[in-house]
Amino acid sequence: MNLREAATALAPELIALRRELHRVPEIGLDLPKTQAAVLAALAGLPLEISTGERLSSVTAVLRGGGPGPVVLLRGDMDALPVTEESDADYRSTHEGVMHACGHDLHTAGLVGAARLLSERREELNGDVVFMFQPGEEGFDGAAHMIDEGVLEAAGRPADAAYGLHVISDTVPRGVFTTRPGPMMAASGGLYVRVIGSGGHGSRPHRTLDPVPAACAMVTALQTMVTRRFSVFEPVVVTVGSFHAGTKRNIIPDQAIFEATVRTFSEEAAARVAEESVRLCEAIAAAHGLEAEVRYEAEYPATVNWAEEARFVAETVRDLFGAERYAEMAEPMMGSEDFSRVLQATPGSYMFLGACMGGDPELAAANHSPRAAFDDGVLADGAALLAELAIRRMRREVE
Repeated sequence: MNLREAATALAPELIALRRELHRVPEIGLDLPKTQAAVLAALAGLPLEISTGERLSSVTAVLRGGGPGPVVLLRGDMDALPVTEESDADYRSTHEGVMHACGHDLHTAGLVGAARLLSERREELNGDVVFMFQPGEEGFDGAAHMIDEGVLEAAGRPADAAYGLHVISDTVPRGVFTTRPGPMMAASGGLYVRVIGSGGHGSRPHRTLDPVPAACAMVTALQTMVTRRFSVFEPVVVTVGSFHAGTKRNIIPDQAIFEATVRTFSEEAAARVAEESVRLCEAIAAAHGLEAEVRYEAEYPATVNWAEEARFVAETVRDLFGAERYAEMAEPMMGSEDFSRVLQATPGSYMFLGACMGGDPELAAANHSPRAAFDDGVLADGAALLAELAIRRMRREVE
């Protein structure tokens, strides 16, 4: 039985695991139910398993039958604070929490890769590290796992690393896509508190109204992007949270907003950090107000190693056919903490279309309460991860 046939035979178990995980989504670094399900799914395999000290991670090492490189395969496990809008019988049972980004598929797919490679352990020339990671959604779980030694889990540094992410829209079902170089953006957060002096809405001249100043900041940030940065240096600033006041005739004491910032270069990120803070403080001063402004760098850009991205494309075409691969025309502005792994280790990140059917351009996107993922793609995702590890070891030995 070849790898694809073995993966297809394994598909019902992987789908069952994915749906088990989908019912019990957990947020952040502490995922006890998810961790327990992963440990149960790996039980009996010839793996050296360890769990995290500060987070519910699982690291499993498979020792091959002969010497060779270390290949790391990663799957993230955490969910989002989203209320699911679905009538599926495996929908979330945790109110207000949902696997809206498909990490339940990533986890099940990585278990599948571990199963497939364990069956071929004696044929492997090298070791495989399976990185089951919590806290990708804003908790920097990759950094925590790196601090706890995941990149050296096999006793020596990983020689290559690969990660796979499903996508519910845009990409046709079953199609893999990646690109050399920048694939996803760096992220940062801008946090602003405009401090005024509230009062009655009918007498604004007796107050220091923070709302117009905060609104001016929101619009000025967009102008900053178009006037301070080249159109050839992509920068996105999106204010996603804005809070002020309790009633229409009360001028509040403060207005608070938060923005996400996406860039592709360290230089652009540094400039946004400096100029956005200065801009908001200056606007507050112009209105006779004070502002507390803070910028926090989050994840770096996800940059694929060119040779490894080409290797992924070649492997997909060989394993599934040329029609199953489409190179990304341009990077995505989303961010991903697998970027930290790729800063230290040659490798590539990739997407797999998991649209439930119909036109992927019309489907609900990842992070939507209506996002839906076809777990029928699990077998192919697991097969690709396993095949990448096998070929990467063979390439190093040759």
